[in-house]
Amino acid sequence: MTLPPTMQAMVTMGHGDLDQMVFHTDWPRPEPAAGEVLIEVGACGLNNTDVNTRTGWYSKAVTEATTGGAYETVHDEDPTWGAAPISFPRIQGADVCGRIVAVGAGVDAARIGERVITDNWLRDPGTPEDLNKTGYYGSERDGGFAEYATIPARNALTVTSDLSDAELATFSCSYSTAEGMLSRAEVTSDDTVLVPGASGGVGGALVQLAKRRGARVIALASKAKHPDVTALGADVVLPRAPQDLRRALGDDKITVVADIVGGPSFGAFIDIIVRGGRYTCSGAIAGPMVELDLRTFYLRDLTFTGSTVISPEIMPNLIGYIERGEIKPALAATYPLAELRDAQTAFISKKHTGNIVVVP
Repeated sequence: MTLPPTMQAMVTMGHGDLDQMVFHTDWPRPEPAAGEVLIEVGACGLNNTDVNTRTGWYSKAVTEATTGGAYETVHDEDPTWGAAPISFPRIQGADVCGRIVAVGAGVDAARIGERVITDNWLRDPGTPEDLNKTGYYGSERDGGFAEYATIPARNALTVTSDLSDAELATFSCSYSTAEGMLSRAEVTSDDTVLVPGASGGVGGALVQLAKRRGARVIALASKAKHPDVTALGADVVLPRAPQDLRRALGDDKITVVADIVGGPSFGAFIDIIVRGGRYTCSGAIAGPMVELDLRTFYLRDLTFTGSTVISPEIMPNLIGYIERGEIKPALAATYPLAELRDAQTAFISKKHTGNIVVVP
């Protein structure tokens, strides 16, 4: 097929507010290098990583909650998830669903035409388990907020599904993050898992994936979203921030807290974990600075796990869950790529349940 030399793309020009994202109709289309494929993007999901990287929220200079706007001070040396600088201009967007339309040297041309979603962790081929040799799609290299995107061939995972491109674009980041958290916390059917922020992309994925493991799930969400969270499979849905969390839980004993919220409620989350329980975290949208009573931590024999870089088997496993219908998408809204600013504004407001997607 004949491919156009240019494409539409939303390009982030630097750290700051939404005005740093500039829409172009004639951005140079990338060519796949050796070992890479070119994807015609069908849809690309939005995630907190896009917002946090654009704003520089990951910087240690920032201590407030994720707002989506510009921060007064951002250190140049640590503004990304990996505590390293990022080069601009950058096309963000990690959760790509589309079809391979060209391949680079060394990639089987038979892959052209495959429908794929992206494994967003860019690993060293020789040492894929080395956490220090990883990058993230849409951060360390251009991603999918465009009509076309390149990615290493090993990161383009074939998927066979009747779901739409927009629905499939909800899985890669949110669900792999959630599965990574549950895997690291070794969640089983013996557990009762508390999921704060259960109406968001990762929160909803945590509900589904914890239920898939057979666990009992207690979800926290704003009252208006309780029906949606219940539909995802939560056994009990409580208010987003109960005044007395222990009393609200009743007879339920929490063995695992799977947290992406943090902030002022952190102490309450830790306090209700049973002896020998686990806390796993992959976010802090309500604020990264928290107080911890170390006596609770060590006297109750708790295990804390941070979870960012997932194990290599997580994404192939997710493909299997999708193809077998064991998990379902939670598509909240779809926007045209040119309206990414509006889409991200809606994403930041957190009035939706599930994931928001843009379509070129």
